[in-house]
Amino acid sequence: MKVQPVILCGGGGVRLWPASRPDKPKPFLSILGDRSLYQQTLLRLDLIADALPPIVVTGQAMLAETQAQAAALGRTARFVVEPEGRDSGPAIAAAAALIAAETPDAVALMMASDHHIAGDADFSGAVAAAVQAAGDDDLIVTFGVRPTGPATAYGYIRPAEPLAAGVRRVSAFVEKPDLDRARAYVAEGLLWNSGNLAFRAEVLLAELERFDPAMAAAARAAMAGAARTGDLVLLDRQAFAAAPRRSIDYALMEKTQKAAVVESRFEWSDLGAWDAIWAAAAKDADGNVLAGPVATRDARGLLVRSDGPAVAVAGVSDLVIVAEAGGLLICPRDQAQQVRGLVDALGAAAGGRVDAPVFSEAGTEVRLWRLRPGIDAELPAGIVQLLSGAVDGLAFDGEGFARLDRATTVHAPGGAAVITTSRTAPGAA
Repeated sequence: MKVQPVILCGGGGVRLWPASRPDKPKPFLSILGDRSLYQQTLLRLDLIADALPPIVVTGQAMLAETQAQAAALGRTARFVVEPEGRDSGPAIAAAAALIAAETPDAVALMMASDHHIAGDADFSGAVAAAVQAAGDDDLIVTFGVRPTGPATAYGYIRPAEPLAAGVRRVSAFVEKPDLDRARAYVAEGLLWNSGNLAFRAEVLLAELERFDPAMAAAARAAMAGAARTGDLVLLDRQAFAAAPRRSIDYALMEKTQKAAVVESRFEWSDLGAWDAIWAAAAKDADGNVLAGPVATRDARGLLVRSDGPAVAVAGVSDLVIVAEAGGLLICPRDQAQQVRGLVDALGAAAGGRVDAPVFSEAGTEVRLWRLRPGIDAELPAGIVQLLSGAVDGLAFDGEGFARLDRATTVHAPGGAAVITTSRTAPGAA
């Protein structure tokens, strides 16, 4: 049975600040080995029998890097480009629309680009079981992972009766719990929800048409109106913008009767924060995870990374220390989930923006801006390209471009991401 891998390559990985930034988001970081998380996902496809070249769903701002990192491995792929991020539901639905039109007999295998998976044989076995059930029984199969402890950072799956070899019906999806509830879930045999899926494209789209018809219609229309050039599929902006901004779990998996789960024995983490990086990484004799010019003495249970500055640590334990050009993070390891709030506070202190240079040469500067919801930010004179969200007061054309004749204060009520191209030479407009 042919398998069509779909890799979702998006998101910012805010909890991995300062290593993960708008100009270098989480999928492109080499934090567990020499390859980026996205490249490790591409290489993992070698373990899947009858796998077709992957479809990579990404945004315009990440397209060049997804292409370059795939090319560095000598891998070919199709790239479906979202005009704006609208959560996992529309992204998966758009990929399903492409598969339904081109390879309807294949089983789609949707994988996140930034997860850690270890255990090749266990991974291959879980994929085979999921693909078989999806192809033969029209199930939408998620990968549940046997917990190694009572994690509060993951959602859980309550499995029910067996449906096929190694596959059980999903009784319920459970939101991220507090610690006491997580302990109870582990004792009851619930599984971590990895969020990865196997399905036949038309089955998923048909179920979406039942439970979220606006999303299904927008995905089909965005694919039907897509511009295609070589290995690129540029989704129609207006049609895709009509898709509700919802996760696939909320839009479909929590409602469909076709949801099933394969209990996966491979080691898995979504690497959502620095404590998860520490847990997944190889450690020295003192339980430390060290990268870059780092020295320690009488220190245990640390995660210390530096991309340049020398870091010396003595007499402490169970800390995260990350020194990057974009900032410095120091926190107790068990407080790593608080990083998102700290980054939001830094963005507010910087006028509601987190911006990073993308390109600068010969008097021209290109910057990527993440505009925080409801906070004003001043954009420079030049060309503005809207990647996601909405910005009040700017007249974007049908391709998402606007021109500013002078520096302008803008407001993004729900948050937005834009790219600005401006002249930096003296007297330039």
